[in-house]
Amino acid sequence: MTITKAIIKDLHKILGDKVVLTSRSDLSSYSYDATSNWQGMPEIVLFPTDVSRISRIMALANENNIPVTVRGAGTNLSGGSIPVFGGIVLCTTRMNRIIEIDEVNLTATVEAGVVLNDLNKELARHNLFFPPDPQSFLAATIGGCVSENSGGPYGLKYGVFKNYLLGIKVVLADGTVIPLGGRTIKNVTGYDLPLLICGSEGTLAVVTQATVRLIPMPEARQTVMAVFNDVITAGAAVSMIISRGIRPAKTELIDNWIIRRIEESAPLGLPVEAEAILLFELDGPAETVRMETEKVVHLCRETGASDVREARDNKEADNFWTARRLGFSAIYGNAPTAMAEDVTVPMDKMPELMKRVKAIGRKNDIMIVTMGHAGDGNLHPCILTDKKNPEHYARAQKTAQEIFDAALELNGVISGEHGIGLEKRKYLKKAMPSEAIELLKGIKKVFDPKGILNPGKIWE
Repeated sequence: MTITKAIIKDLHKILGDKVVLTSRSDLSSYSYDATSNWQGMPEIVLFPTDVSRISRIMALANENNIPVTVRGAGTNLSGGSIPVFGGIVLCTTRMNRIIEIDEVNLTATVEAGVVLNDLNKELARHNLFFPPDPQSFLAATIGGCVSENSGGPYGLKYGVFKNYLLGIKVVLADGTVIPLGGRTIKNVTGYDLPLLICGSEGTLAVVTQATVRLIPMPEARQTVMAVFNDVITAGAAVSMIISRGIRPAKTELIDNWIIRRIEESAPLGLPVEAEAILLFELDGPAETVRMETEKVVHLCRETGASDVREARDNKEADNFWTARRLGFSAIYGNAPTAMAEDVTVPMDKMPELMKRVKAIGRKNDIMIVTMGHAGDGNLHPCILTDKKNPEHYARAQKTAQEIFDAALELNGVISGEHGIGLEKRKYLKKAMPSEAIELLKGIKKVFDPKGILNPGKIWE
C-alpha cells in the first residue's frame, strides 16, 4: 500500500469528497481498459476539474513516490491505462470544456476530457472537421488521443493525431505546469515537444489541454462496398487503387467471421457469404468524388470483386460504417480472450501480410479474424483464445509473435495506432535497436526522474 490515510486526507483537501473514489467496487471499474487480458487495481481514483488541482496532485504524488496512471475513457487497446502498480488513477473526463473554436485560423482549443465525437458535433455547426477518428470516437477523449497518437480509418488520406496537434498544456511529474507548442501551423522553435509527448502513452506528462488544427468539411462524400471471395484479393484491390493515384478518405477491410457475427447481433444487410468486404469513402469536391467513385468501382471489379455497391443514401452509408465500428465488439463478445493486434506494413506489402497471417493461423491451429485500415497498411489480426486455457493461450502468444515477426520482415512495425502499453513490451527489443530504447528511457528520466508516471509500460 503506497497511499496512507494522511495522503488520502490531503487528496480530499485538494479535490473535495465527490471526486475521490476509494471503495473497492468503485476502483474495480478503473482496473482495466478495452483489452481483455490485463487488469490492475488502483488504490484511489481522482477526478480533477482544473489544471491547478492536477498540479497539486502530481506534486504530492512525486514527493511521496506514488504511481500515477492517467486515464481518459479507458478505450485504449494495449493495457496503457491499467494501474499495474496500484497508486493513483488520475481520470481527466471532468475536464471537458471546448475552450475555443477559431474559424478564422482553423483551430480548436479543448480540455483533455472532451470526447472526440462531441468535438466533431460542435465543429459540424461551423462546417469544420477534425479527421482523426479512432474506432472508439464515441467515447475516446482528446487527452487519450494525444497520449496514444490515435489514428483510425481517416489516417489514409488525412493522417493521424500528430498531424493536427499544434500545442498542448501539460503537468510534469513534479507538478510543474507548462504550455508547449503554440497555435500556428509552422513552428520550429526548438525541439518539437508536443510531438514528443504525443504517443508517449502517459509516461512523460499529464496532458490537460490541446490546440488542434481543423479543416473545412468536405463538400461531398460517397461510400462504396466491394465484396470479395478472398481476403488476399481484397488486399490486392486496395494496392491497385492506391497505385492508380486515388486516395480514398477511408479504406476498411472486414473478414467473413466478423461479418457473420455482426449480422447475428445487429442485422445491417451485410453479405454474409462474402469472404471479405472492403468499405471505401471518397470525399472532396462533388465532381472529384463522382470520378473517383467510378474508378474505385471499376478497379474493384477488375481485380476480382464479386459485387460492388455504391451506398444509395446517407442511411445506407451509415449502416456500412456502423458495421465497421461494431467489429471489435463482435470480436470481444465472441471469445473469452481476444488479442487485438495492430501491425502496419508499407501499403504495397498488405496482400503479403494478409497471406502470412492466414498461414500463421493455420500452422498454429488458432482462429485469427481480420479487419483493418487496408489503405494505409494497418491490419488488425485478432487472435481468439482463452487465457484460462494455458496451452491454447501459449499458442496464441506464439501466433502473435509470428505476426509481429512477419510485419517486421516486411519493413513494418508492431504497432500502428494502439501503442505498446503492457501488451507489446516484450516485443519492443525486436522492433527497435537497443540504442533507441536507451534513448527512450533517457527521455523518460528527464521528464519523470522518479518514474511515477504510468510505470510498467512500453519497456520491461
